[in-house]
Formats: sequence, C-alpha cells, structure tokens
Amino acid sequence: MNAASTAPEMLGPALLDQLPAAVRTPGYERTTLAPGMAHLGVGAFHRCHQAEYTDDLLARQFDRWGVVGINIRPPTLADTLGRQGGLYTRLIRENSHIEARIIGSIVKVVDSQASAAPALTVLSSRDIDLVTMTVTEKGYCHIPSSGALDLDHPDILHDLANPHAPRSVPGILARALELRRATHGRPLTLLSCDNIPTNGVILETVVRRFAERRGDGLADWIALNAAFPSAMVDRIAPAVTQDDLDSVEQWFGYRDAAVAVGEPFRQWVIEQKFAGRVPRWDLVGATFVDDVTPFEHLKMRVLNGAQTTLATLGVLAGLEHTSDAIADPLLSTFVRRMLVEETLPTLMPVPGMDPSAYVEQSLGRLKNTAIRHRNHQIATDGSQKIVQRLLNPIRDRLAMGHTIGLLSVPVAGWMAYLIQASDRFGKRWPVSDPYAGKVAGIADATGRDAPALASAILAIDTIFDPGLAANETFRAAVTSALGELLSDDPMAAVRHSLEQDEVARLKRSKQYRHYEHRP
Repeated sequence: MNAASTAPEMLGPALLDQLPAAVRTPGYERTTLAPGMAHLGVGAFHRCHQAEYTDDLLARQFDRWGVVGINIRPPTLADTLGRQGGLYTRLIRENSHIEARIIGSIVKVVDSQASAAPALTVLSSRDIDLVTMTVTEKGYCHIPSSGALDLDHPDILHDLANPHAPRSVPGILARALELRRATHGRPLTLLSCDNIPTNGVILETVVRRFAERRGDGLADWIALNAAFPSAMVDRIAPAVTQDDLDSVEQWFGYRDAAVAVGEPFRQWVIEQKFAGRVPRWDLVGATFVDDVTPFEHLKMRVLNGAQTTLATLGVLAGLEHTSDAIADPLLSTFVRRMLVEETLPTLMPVPGMDPSAYVEQSLGRLKNTAIRHRNHQIATDGSQKIVQRLLNPIRDRLAMGHTIGLLSVPVAGWMAYLIQASDRFGKRWPVSDPYAGKVAGIADATGRDAPALASAILAIDTIFDPGLAANETFRAAVTSALGELLSDDPMAAVRHSLEQDEVARLKRSKQYRHYEHRP
C-alpha cells in the first residue's frame, strides 16, 4: 500500500495484508468465521468494547462467534462497516499515546431502520445463540423511576397494535422470540450492555410485559427459554469526529469510515445467567459473577455520576469537554468531595476493589486530554441517567440521615441545563433528552422563579419518586442550587455548596470531639 497515494485505499479484507506494521490485525482466520451472536446498536461504544472483547476471544479460542451488527435507528451501517466487510480501526488514545488495531469480529451488518424485517430475520435465526445490545437508556421504553414498561410510549402503542411490524426494542425482541418459538425453539440469551442499573432485570421486565400483552403464552415461553443477565460495562468512547477519521488516513495511509476511539481502560462484569452457549469472554478479561449490583453501583455512582456532574455543570461554566471541566480547580474540587463524602458511603462492598482508589482512578481517566468527550454529548438523555447516578445515592443518604448538599447540585444542574434550552431562556443550546419538551414547557410558563421551577420539575414522577420529591431537605437543596445556577454567576452554587459542606463538617467534627471528651 502506498501511504503517499493521492487517493488512499478504503479499509477492507483485501487491504489487511498491506497495512503498516504499526496497525495490529486480527489474530485468526476471518474467512472461516460464522455468525453466532447479534448486536443491536452498533455505535462507537460497541466497537470499542464488546466487539473488541470478542476479537480477543476469537484470537485466543476460535469458535463460531462472529457478530452480526444490527441498527434499528440511524445511522445506517451499509456505507461504513458494510463497505469495509465489517472491519474498522479501533484507536486507543491517552494524552499523546496512540495505538491502532483492526477489529474483525463483525462479520455482517444489517440496516433495519425502515422495517424490522431484516433485524427479525437475524434475531430469529437458529445460528444466533446470544444477542448483546447498546440501545441507550431510552431504547428500553421504560419508566426511569420504576423500571416498568411505559405502556403509553408511542412505539409501544404502535407495536401492540402492529406486533408483526414492531419498531421498539421490546417489540422487536418479543417478536423475534415468538418467531424462534414457532420455527426451531432454540433458547436465547439477551445481554444488555447499557448504563442502566440491573439492566438485565429491566430488559426482561419490558420484554415479558410486552409479551404478556400479546398473550398466546408467549411470556411463559420466554420465561423458560430466554435469559436476561445483567452486566456492567466500562470504557470511555466518545462520538467519533472528522478529525479522528482524518487522523487514521494521515498516520497510517488508508481510509476508514468506521473508526472508533477509546481510552485504555476497559471493564466488563457479566452475571452468570445464560440460556445456552455463551462466549468465554472471561478468558480475555471479562468477569463472570453471581451478582453484578456492587460493581454497577460503584461505576454508575462514581464514574458516571462524575461524568453527569461535570457535563451539565461544565456546560453552565462555559466548558466544552469533560477534560476541560475536570481541569477546572473549582469543579475538580467539587466532584471529588461529592464522591468521597456523599457518594462512597452509599456503596456496598465491591469484591477486590478499594472505593477510594476507584474514585482517584475514575477522575484520572476523565483528565485524558486525547478523549475529546463533549459535555453536551454526555448530557444527552440526562433524564434517563440521573435516577441511578444521583437520585438513588441521595435517597440512600436521606434514609441514613446524612447530608445531600453536594449531590443536590448536579440534580439542579440537569434542571438548569434543560431550562436554558427553552424559548423563554433564549435557547442557549440545543439539547437531546426525552423530557426536554416537558421541562421547556415548564420554563416557558414559569420564568425565573426557581422555587416554582424546581417544584414543577420535581413533580415529574416518572423521573422523581414522589417520596423523594416530597422530602423537604432535598427540595430545599435543589431549589437553592437551581436559583444560583440560573443566575449570572452559576458557579456560585458550586462554591456555596462547598462552603456549606465545610461548615457542616466542622460542626460534625466539634460534636464528635465533644462526645469523645465529655466526662
């Protein structure tokens, strides 16, 4: 391959033998690879995570575990991965360090945006033993505050009326399982890899509830023939930019329309609960456990809690990337104190992990200047994320009688972020969140009255559990922070929360010393 060519060649199977030595290629014979699993939602994260673990496994213990990638929402895959025979470059970036590798585990891609039929053909095939998915939190059509299937969701209403032409994830999976029952009866494991607490339980709940509404014994068959293990996944993989695509061409001399970029760290913890054959990902770094919950709480409340906090507060502070936000002394101090003082005491013990060290490791990862993770991207669908990242630890602390002055600030930050996207607040930035319209309507009707804004938003019971929303300590903390976040000096909310927390800490320390020294 001539790297100096005016028109570099596109990555594809024929190019593998001509790539520069700096680019690692698959360590197995791809031409004999057959489909054994499917993946729903082939985005940057899947390409940086599950597909890479599978690539590692195929190099170590070759088996029929080729991945069929399926997208039921944009973007289409045919012109990127499809044109490249499923191959793509996975770049690992850490500050100035770069590592390039071709991932070969995806053997076929299917676009099913216009109709569910192509996806159903794959998912119902007897060759597919397992389905992984990264469809984002809102793809489950569930109610965030309870985890139940949202029977009023437009896609669920459509699918119940048109079960043979579904468009939601629960509807498509239920129909695929129905087709499997009718054709060959082979069991299927459905493995969620989305950032939802007890994601396997949520997935099983929405699929079986949908099946119950369908009737004909489908829910009972699913209970006996499908497994829904929970999983915790971790690797920061931001949206790919044109600069990322151009850099592969500049550095290595070929074009790749499906580049994926990630940090060095990766983790995958999977509940041992399978319906049939399962890839031995545990041989290549994944961990099979009986209970994912401690790992998931640690990651969601610490790393993801920090990301959500830095994203919305970072936008309000005028900062573009997470690495910019964590480099800000005030925000860095705030997020560390919030995690150490308020979040960590809510966590259950995690086998083999020191929570304080995990906090430092997580904040260190967020400082990686080569991972250009935009705050607006992380803030996407915040309404689907704040329950597990912020509201659940707040609820736990209130139950223990502990302070929530720091954790309340990013909750108000999420509110302020959506409020300022409304007409009345000048549409300061575009936002992407299922509740953006509802919050904008509240903001347009209410104006700058922070108590009224907070009260109306806290009344959204699909996000805020009514018991939590009614708690006066929580309401007061959120309302106070929201008022300051909507002012001309939004970071006053962060400064004041740290000052108030310091006063409370001194008071607790004095009480403790008095108790220790009393006669």
